[in-house]
Amino acid sequence: MTRAIRIAGFSGYLGDRRSALAEAVAGDPCDVLIGDYLAEFTLAMLAARHRSDPSKGFVEYFLDQLRPHLATLAERGTRVVVNAGGFNPAGLADAVRALIAEAGVRLRVAHVEGDNVLSTLDDLQAAGHPLQSLDSGAPLSDWGVRPIAANAYLGGWGIAAALREGADIVVCGRVTDASLTVGPAAWWHGWRNTDWNELAAAVVAGHIIECGPQAVGGNFSGFTEVPGMVAPGFPVAEIAADGTAVITKHARDGGMVTVDTVTAQLVYEIQGPRYLNPDVTAHLDTVRLRQLGPDRVELSGTTGSPPPPTTKVAVFAPIGHQLVSTLYATGLDIDEKVALVRAQAEALLDDAEAELDVSALGAAAEDPERQWDATVQVRIMATAAERAPLEKLAEGLGGLFLSSIPGFYTDSAARQSGTPKPRIDYWPSLLAMDAVPHEAVLDDGTRIPIAPPATEQPTQPTHPEPEPNPAGETRRVPLGRIAHARSGDKGGNSNVGLWVDDPKAWPWLRGLLSTEELRRLMPEAKDLEIVRHEFPNLRAVHFVLRGLLGTGGSSNLRVDPIGKAVGEFLRARHVEVPVDLLDQA
Repeated sequence: MTRAIRIAGFSGYLGDRRSALAEAVAGDPCDVLIGDYLAEFTLAMLAARHRSDPSKGFVEYFLDQLRPHLATLAERGTRVVVNAGGFNPAGLADAVRALIAEAGVRLRVAHVEGDNVLSTLDDLQAAGHPLQSLDSGAPLSDWGVRPIAANAYLGGWGIAAALREGADIVVCGRVTDASLTVGPAAWWHGWRNTDWNELAAAVVAGHIIECGPQAVGGNFSGFTEVPGMVAPGFPVAEIAADGTAVITKHARDGGMVTVDTVTAQLVYEIQGPRYLNPDVTAHLDTVRLRQLGPDRVELSGTTGSPPPPTTKVAVFAPIGHQLVSTLYATGLDIDEKVALVRAQAEALLDDAEAELDVSALGAAAEDPERQWDATVQVRIMATAAERAPLEKLAEGLGGLFLSSIPGFYTDSAARQSGTPKPRIDYWPSLLAMDAVPHEAVLDDGTRIPIAPPATEQPTQPTHPEPEPNPAGETRRVPLGRIAHARSGDKGGNSNVGLWVDDPKAWPWLRGLLSTEELRRLMPEAKDLEIVRHEFPNLRAVHFVLRGLLGTGGSSNLRVDPIGKAVGEFLRARHVEVPVDLLDQA
């Protein structure tokens, strides 16, 4: 049996710390370094870059990250796998080869392609693939706009094939985040594409380390107890041949790895207990976590089953323009001040076909000691199919200083949005995996086609609503005094997982967090479809709030467009907690 493969993450999104690859190279020895750069926002951004310059469309700063470390990587035999290829993985692979030639080292570069299906959308629809929206069920032909990007989510077998053929650096387009880990693990251990449990375990480990420092304390509700939070490090997954894994981190770096920091990532941006990937369906409700020692958490018990016959496709199209501006209201009559600003903004739009949101952020203190304690930010966001109404709104807002609320001002040091920007909408869909031309392309031009695996249609389990908690002595406190939370986005849906670290508190949390209680805690979701699941092994309750984020983070009007703070809002809500649990907290 081969030893466990050590896979270190060094990027969680486009814009993550530029020093991350240098930090990973300077950290503990690892076999493979993985960088995740792509998200919905990212794809929309890179699509625009690719249209303006077809030779680009990849994450250009990855080259700057990689350049200083080529000799070290060659000397150590460390592989690098990234999805920084965006819309042009072949172009990035060529650019990396040019760097290698300049450095005078021996490294082989391969790339994975097939995810970009934009040019074949018409043919796919004509061949009987309707590309129905996962939210509305409507076919893509009903959208009424022309897509600028369409990327199918690929699995990890193209990566595994490239590594098996000797590639040192593998550049991908839109593979799933977890595929960056699945591919190297499958290559290292020689797994078959029917080793469902092992593949599922790699998906889970990949899901945990894909978001950079989040697994070591970043974006963690217990951050006050995490050391080195000024610059928490990046996680490492040690994956054994049987799929058992240990999540750890580089010893020199800040942050910590605990059952709670790992749980936070497990419940992040998931559909439910069945986590669907192109290579396998991972059963997250079978995962067990155990603290082995400082900064070492074991993942065991993961089971898997065949993946679905389809893979996700992210389609994007421009649907108009948007404008955002902010001003401040201070002191008394805040509601009336916001109402006046809203009325003035509506008048400036002059019955144009536009969508307007005027929101007050924060609340003024009753008897403030400082001016800022009495101040709220007023955010004005408007969208329209045409630029003209928004240009008129921007000009008009600039003319309200002497004719609006008392104390009207903007932050003169902050750049105000005076020019409407394109508004990009998101269409999540599914495409049969056998319609996606998944290929690994080696440095000599050899193409290795990746056949789709055996599939079956998975279904999410259902969990009954809990019985109310029994009566007893309670105290009304913020939910976050006893529970952790993590939230994020799945297209137009927000997900949130809440869990407790004390096993004695699990029956109470399960009984508290019914669907109706969530509606009470979050009135914004009271009319939405809510899906509820339980994860007893993690002592967690998980919800999907369908439609909270409109049609996706790139086009909704929320201040928190991808639901990152939904969990923290819920933790701030007051609930009745048994006093015996509070005494132990």
